[in-house]
Amino acid sequence: MASAYDREDGLAPPQPHGGGPADAYDPNYVPDSVKTFVVHLYRHIRDKNVYEINQMYEGGFQRLSDRLFRDSPWPSAEAVAPYCDGDHVFLLLYRELWYRHAYARLSPLTASYRSESWNNYCDLFSVVLHGVVNMQLPNQWLWDMVDEFVYQFQSFCQYRAKLKNKTEDELQQLKQFDKAWNVYGVLNYLQALVEKSMIAQILEREKEGLEQFTATDGYDYQGGSNVLKVLGYYSMIGLLRIHCLLGDYHTGLKCLAPINLNQQGVYTIVIGSHISTIYHYGFANLMMRRYVDATKEFNKILLYILKYKQYHQKSPQYDQILKKNEQMYALLAISLSLCPQNRLIDENVSTQLKEKYNDKMTKMQRFDEEAYAAYDELFSYACPKFITPSPPVLDQPLTNYNQDAYRLQLKLFLYEVKQQQLLSGIRSYLKLYSAITITKLAQYMEMDEATLRSILLTYKHKMHAVDNNGKIVSSADFDFYINEDVIHVVESKSAKRHGDYFLRQILKFEETMAELEKVQLD
Repeated sequence: MASAYDREDGLAPPQPHGGGPADAYDPNYVPDSVKTFVVHLYRHIRDKNVYEINQMYEGGFQRLSDRLFRDSPWPSAEAVAPYCDGDHVFLLLYRELWYRHAYARLSPLTASYRSESWNNYCDLFSVVLHGVVNMQLPNQWLWDMVDEFVYQFQSFCQYRAKLKNKTEDELQQLKQFDKAWNVYGVLNYLQALVEKSMIAQILEREKEGLEQFTATDGYDYQGGSNVLKVLGYYSMIGLLRIHCLLGDYHTGLKCLAPINLNQQGVYTIVIGSHISTIYHYGFANLMMRRYVDATKEFNKILLYILKYKQYHQKSPQYDQILKKNEQMYALLAISLSLCPQNRLIDENVSTQLKEKYNDKMTKMQRFDEEAYAAYDELFSYACPKFITPSPPVLDQPLTNYNQDAYRLQLKLFLYEVKQQQLLSGIRSYLKLYSAITITKLAQYMEMDEATLRSILLTYKHKMHAVDNNGKIVSSADFDFYINEDVIHVVESKSAKRHGDYFLRQILKFEETMAELEKVQLD
């Protein structure tokens, strides 16, 4: 039976030829509406009119795709070249949109097309890195560029790992385009964008009041270009995502370190960027046993989505927002089951969480076979679509190994869960006492004192982790120490949120006053 992990992380990959109307596709035919679109988009990019570019990018391109190219590609770049003066950079941007549309609308995409898309990204990023790009593009487009770059890399790794039903022609194409989407090339481009943009230094200077990057949403109002700086910024998030896909969580978090998640930033302007950042940041922390950091960030983003998702209902990314929302609730359920931190959870998020996963969280506290099945199910549903970056050996017998990386991460995760099997019982007893002798607790736990001491040390180890600064921090909601064979429990007291209480009462009062003002007195 196919697991939840079999689902694509995004929309299904596409097919430029074969099946339905795509058979009649003429790459050289350019409808009048497309001519107008290209002419206007080119003019707005040349004039650095970010507002109009964004309107055409988010609105016009989507509407034309729905009306004219629902199941066929857009006209080729060569066909539209006369309507943009053959501008090289504009045509690279057009091709980026062309391939993204192909990935989203058509299916299946051959290795040849995937390779061509890779080459176009190489050309586009090379121009940004080594040329003079004098234009401003909307943050949404620049984020989508990085996001799609990582997605296509992920999709290619999955595609080439499914060898079992590949035809001879498909295998030959994989051999022919073996350099496409090389993991080192992908990482090098993103890292080069980060370094060339000097975004880490810009964000550091911003703390001292010497830069205005966040205040201007990354745009350059002095007549310059925002492209390199914002691409460099979003590339840090792209690097986090790739390292999560590879299972290298420490490096992923290190790549994101220049961005301060405790305050608003350019990453929060685009909803897709905001959600992707927190999802991968939270998942990486979860896998590194930094449960408090994971819980805090999941709580913040889930509360944000709860409040603002209705404003994104018409967005093409709305389905993806809802999917990531559900996945993060599953990850929050895992985090709280392994390390209860209910004091960190907003009551609205807590209510939603109980509605979705209360039964599973109750099971996961037992640490029996049903509990492991629940952990397995939630992890498989909520984890990223892990990849194996190395190219396959194209020899017989051909097999599928696209789930190997996922199985390895699941195995490591469940091994961590099993190591905590007895810790739940320890926690339950210690929460009842302020002091208890080792002898008495060993009797309750039905084990000898030496084993109990070992488990207590294990609990200490599992509830502590090393943060990004190399400092050892505790994830537990209480601590204990042993003095002369007596366990002394020190429970942390949650700070009372008087401010939140008064804010809620003020809002209720304002709503009541508004209702009363509507009442007409006779």
